[in-house]
Amino acid sequence: MKKPNQKGFSLLELMVTLSIVAIVMAIAVPNMSQFLKNDRLTSYTNALISDLMLARGKAVQRNQPVIVCASDDQASCTGGDFKDGWIVAVDVDNDGTVGNADDLIRVQNKIKGDIKYVDGGLNTIIFDSRGFAPNSSGQISICDDRGDSKAKSISISPTGRTSRGGAPSC
Repeated sequence: MKKPNQKGFSLLELMVTLSIVAIVMAIAVPNMSQFLKNDRLTSYTNALISDLMLARGKAVQRNQPVIVCASDDQASCTGGDFKDGWIVAVDVDNDGTVGNADDLIRVQNKIKGDIKYVDGGLNTIIFDSRGFAPNSSGQISICDDRGDSKAKSISISPTGRTSRGGAPSC
């Protein structure tokens, strides 16, 4: 007489499997939220660096000043900080501001979430026709609710070079 093959799991096997899954999830979920926060900081830092590098390249290419400024209306440099969004524009009329006569190159909408930009008064960056930023050098920190320990920073030199690094101050 032949015994029938068993198909399925016993209650003990199911309980052991569920216990292992619960332990793995307890470890993975907190790390996942930290991963998402780090990724968000990196993404917003890269977005601003990319637009600063675009502005510098356009200034040299078009032989005209290019402005990157914080903008709360995404049309002019009316105030706010980089969390409210920013614009990149060629300063065609060479007046140091963005107006109707100037060419908008790129617009960044308002940043969502708990990200903040600490610009230290550097909410307008002007690259001259050589790609230099003599009056716009400084540092911008990108922070979240974790403070300085996880913050990112962007440094802009008088020669217009944009780089990551420096000690962020949130």
